[in-house]
Amino acid sequence: MPDLPDDARHIAHAVAEAGGRALVVGGWVRDARLGVPSKDVDLEVYGLPAPALRALLERFGRVDAVGEQFTVFKVRGVDVALPRRESKTGRGHRGFEVQGDPTMSVEEAARRRDFTINAIAWDPLTGDYLDPYCGRDDLDRRVLRVVDASTFGDDSLRVLRALQFAARFDLVMDDATQQVCRTIALDDLPSERIAGEVEKLLLRARRPSIGFELGRRLGVIDRLFPEMAALIGCPQEPEWHPEGDVWTHTLMVIDLARAATDDLDRGRALALMLGALCHDFGKPATTAHIDGRIRSPNHEPVGVPLTVALLDRLNVYAVDGFDARRHILGLVACHLAPGMWHKAPTPVGDGAFRRLAHKVDLELLTRLARADCQGRAGQFDCSAMDWFVQRARALGVEHRPPEPLLKGRHVLAMGLEPGPAVGRIVKAVYERQLDGLVTTLDEAIAAGSECLARSRQLPPE
Repeated sequence: MPDLPDDARHIAHAVAEAGGRALVVGGWVRDARLGVPSKDVDLEVYGLPAPALRALLERFGRVDAVGEQFTVFKVRGVDVALPRRESKTGRGHRGFEVQGDPTMSVEEAARRRDFTINAIAWDPLTGDYLDPYCGRDDLDRRVLRVVDASTFGDDSLRVLRALQFAARFDLVMDDATQQVCRTIALDDLPSERIAGEVEKLLLRARRPSIGFELGRRLGVIDRLFPEMAALIGCPQEPEWHPEGDVWTHTLMVIDLARAATDDLDRGRALALMLGALCHDFGKPATTAHIDGRIRSPNHEPVGVPLTVALLDRLNVYAVDGFDARRHILGLVACHLAPGMWHKAPTPVGDGAFRRLAHKVDLELLTRLARADCQGRAGQFDCSAMDWFVQRARALGVEHRPPEPLLKGRHVLAMGLEPGPAVGRIVKAVYERQLDGLVTTLDEAIAAGSECLARSRQLPPE
C-alpha cells in the first residue's frame, strides 16, 4: 500500500488510543490496490460515539460536520465517518434515512456500498485488509460486481457510476450485475448528478468508450441520451468509414480526443470531450444514399440543436470560467473545417481563420478534427490538421480572435456623439482588420475617420 497521509494516520492512532478503530475505506483503498494515486482519504471509525469522535477530532483542527444525520466530519482534508445504517424512504438520492452506528460490524457497514471493489477496508495501524465481499479478488480479475443486489437500486446513480468505474479501471461487469442495472429506473436522477458522472467518464477514463458501450448494453444510452442512441446503426460510406456505423466511429473519436486532453485545463478538456461526443449528432437526420454513396450533407449545423438539447439536460454552460457551451457548439458546427479548408480549390484567406476564431478555439478544433480523422479503421491522411493549426498560430488566433484595434473611445475622439453609429464604425473597421487591410492603430483610426466622413455625406434615414 502507498503511504497514507500523515494526518489520516495520526487520527487513526488517536482513535485507537481512545478505544476505537479507524479503517481506511472506499476509493483510496481501491486505487491503492490498483497503483492509482488518490487524494481523498475516508476513515470509518468503529467503537466511538459521535460526540466522543468529534471531540477527538477537534484536537487536530477545525471540524466541519456534513449533515448531522450522516455523522461525517471533515478535518484537515480527511473525511471521518461513523459506520451508518441506511433506510430507503423515497425516490431519489435524498430519499434515505441515515443513522450512524459505531457498533456495527465491518461486514454490515460494507454491505451498503455499491460495488465490491469499493467495499474493501484497510487498517492503517496493522496493515490488515477487511474484505468481506472479496473486492480484492474482483480487482485482480477486473470484474465489476454489486455488493447487495437487493439494495443496489436504492440509489439509481450507481448505474452511471458503473459506467465510469468500468472505463476508468478497465473492468468487465458480471452478468448478474448487468441484469440488476437493467431493471433500475433512471428517471429520478437530477441533471447535476448525471452531468457529474458523464464528466468523470469523459475526463478520468483513458478509454471512455468502454463506459459508453457498457451504457448501450445496459439500456442507459436509450433512456438518458437519445441523441447518442440515434447514432447506433446509422450507416457511413465504407470507403471513408470502414469501421462501421456512426456509434462505432464516435467511440473511436472520444478515445482519441481523450488522449489529447492531458495538457488542458478542466473547462477546455470537457469542451473538447463533449464536442467529440456530439460532433456527429446530425448524421442520423441527414444520412442518405446520394449518387451511389452514403452521405450526410450539412450534418454539422443539423447537429447543433441536438447538442444544445443534451447540454440543456446536463446543464452545461461555463466551466471554471471557460465558456464551454459556446466552444462545444462551435466544435460541432465547424469540425469539418480544417480538412475542407486544406483541400479547398481556392486558398482560404487569413480573414476566414480570424472570423472562425470568433466561433471556437481553433486549437481545440484542430484536436477534434484530428481525432475525427484518425477515429476510423484503416489509414487516412490527417496532415490537414497540422496545416490548419500552423496557420492559426501564425496569425495568433489559435485561442481567440484578434482584439479590435479601434475602440469606441477613438471614434468619440473624432467628434461623434455617443450612439449606434459609434458601434457601426467600430464594426466596419474591425471587418477590415480581419481581412488584413488594417494592421495598426494609426491605420484603424484613419479607416474610422474615413467611415465617419462617409457617414456624414449620406442623407439622413
